Amino acid sequence: MKLYTKGGDQGQTSLLGGSRVSKADLRIEAYGTIDELNAFLGLLKDQEVNQKRSGQLKTIQDRLFTIGADLATEQGNNKVKKPDILEEDVTYLEREIDLMEEKLPALKKFILPGGHSAISYSHVARTVCRRAERRVTALHSQEAVDEIIIKYLNRLSDYLFVLGRMIAIEVEVKEITWESRV
Repeated sequence: MKLYTKGGDQGQTSLLGGSRVSKADLRIEAYGTIDELNAFLGLLKDQEVNQKRSGQLKTIQDRLFTIGADLATEQGNNKVKKPDILEEDVTYLEREIDLMEEKLPALKKFILPGGHSAISYSHVARTVCRRAERRVTALHSQEAVDEIIIKYLNRLSDYLFVLGRMIAIEVEVKEITWESRV
């Protein structure tokens, strides 16, 4: 089977279930942003400092693939088999956030991305996650989206922020704080 089908050459793509939509459709934008986030998580996972949490980040990538499949399925199609995001997936992120926060100093100022490439990758992933959350929320305002997906993305962006702070400690880099002019 060839990778290219030429079916999208006119700006259309197929959803899981067979219907064709514009590549500019909000649904495509939503799951495309999830795909972009997943790619950044792969980059974050590949950082040496994250080798010990490689499995954790792989689990998150798996959940993002699940979200992508859900968003790529045409609305109302119950024939396509796909896994679901569960409340326990959100709880998993919360538990990991709590474990990292136990080791972090209290947050007293806004943190600026930077100081080490792994920290920056974590913040890039966080901002892409926030964009994905906005895209999915916009889609949800037009058609049904399982609300657990929005909740998961919201918690994931929190996780990525805290992970950036944790990485700073692990690589022994002082966090860069925002200094207001006022």
